Amino acid sequence: MSSSNSRRLNIDNINPHVRAAKYAVRGELAVKSEEFRAALLRGTSDIPFSQVISANIGNPQQLDQKPITFFRQVLSLLENPLLLEHEDVLINHLGYKTDVIERAKWFLKNVGSVGAYSASNGAPAIRQHIAEFLERRDGFPANWQDIYLSAGASSGVNTLLHIICADEKSGILVPIPQYPLYTASLSILNATCVPYLLDESKNWGTDINTIKESYQKAKDAGVDTRAIVIINPGNPTGASLSEEDIRAVLEFARQERLVVLADEVYQTNVFIGEFISFKRVLRQLQKENPDGKYDCVELASLHSVSKGMVGECGHRGGYFELVNFDPEVQAEIYKFVSIMLCAPVIGQCLVELMVNPPKPGEPSYELYEKEYRGIYEGMRERANALHKAFEQMEGVECGAPQGAMYLFPTINLPPKAAEAAANEGRTPDEFYCMKLLEATGVCVVPGSGFGQKEGSLHFRTTFLAPGTEWVGSIVKFHKEFMDQYR
Repeated sequence: MSSSNSRRLNIDNINPHVRAAKYAVRGELAVKSEEFRAALLRGTSDIPFSQVISANIGNPQQLDQKPITFFRQVLSLLENPLLLEHEDVLINHLGYKTDVIERAKWFLKNVGSVGAYSASNGAPAIRQHIAEFLERRDGFPANWQDIYLSAGASSGVNTLLHIICADEKSGILVPIPQYPLYTASLSILNATCVPYLLDESKNWGTDINTIKESYQKAKDAGVDTRAIVIINPGNPTGASLSEEDIRAVLEFARQERLVVLADEVYQTNVFIGEFISFKRVLRQLQKENPDGKYDCVELASLHSVSKGMVGECGHRGGYFELVNFDPEVQAEIYKFVSIMLCAPVIGQCLVELMVNPPKPGEPSYELYEKEYRGIYEGMRERANALHKAFEQMEGVECGAPQGAMYLFPTINLPPKAAEAAANEGRTPDEFYCMKLLEATGVCVVPGSGFGQKEGSLHFRTTFLAPGTEWVGSIVKFHKEFMDQYR
């Protein structure tokens, strides 16, 4: 019964697809961790730890990763161009180099005020520099008009899925485990997720036969599978695909007319193997097959300033490049991004700095290189230390760190732990992660939030947090947990 004194919206009448969406990296555990953080700030004394470690999300600067000086100095001049009236003070007293000042002036001339909207798909001068970066990286030309700047890669994914998914029968092949952005977005769009399992026994590699089986199963169920998502290097697994695997995916995409969505935001976070872009391999296949066999394979590649050694999540900068897309479809993509006006312009500038950093011989290069290598080596050392700790823990199995910002260990828990979890209405991995948070202040994400093979349990943790005390607290907790539920 309606009443003019009651609210129009309630949990039962809002968009059911939003209600059904799940995003574990900022779910119940993350909310609880923030409650603990607030309580610690208030001076609450009955909490068994002194700080919260947010190992649930790849948010480098929250975990003390320092911004790269060159990037922030340039951005400071874009935010306050009046500083350029005092170049002598900048250089002689504040440590700014001449190339910082030159880059800021270039932006102000070619992009304009960062307080003004840019073109809907991004400032042309920045897109041109991204195209030049892609050409250097891959050895093949790139067209700046095929590049769209976005508010982080997530915004680009949202745009592309809105274009690709026509109705509830539109299917997207998504790797399991996966970053839950994809399943959550498909849920909101009321489209169909077609999951395919990665092979944990082969360092979370992509198995083309598994992909084919998932595709066929969906096809038999009447699903119109239109695209395949590849996260390379992987999230949450960190695995980098080999050229052979990439070729196999592209060949399958050609055979079944699938759009390839290559999420490549961790391309500089590689410890084992090398990053090979889908664009490079697709162009190579086109070169090897001048008959046009691969000319209709549509590829959208995404990158971001949020990860890597840049770690500027809060600035919301990213881009995607389209390859072999129909011009009429690209016009609709342009219209879609126009509805949101444009990506944050300061974030666009940061993308340009990421793809066009100081070069050898330039005044800022030495410090840039020192900071960049320091962040990379620090990340690798912490990843190895965390992996070493996992190797000592009973019932925990974890492959060597390969890349990205995460480890995704398997946990084998006693039956009594599963019973206790069921009594609380939780899965065993959710139960374990909640108990870990309550005992140590370390917030991780249960594997169920990313999808996992039936019967297996995992959790994802970043290795971004400084120091090793928090790692020791996980080891201590795990022993006590296993003893309690043995």
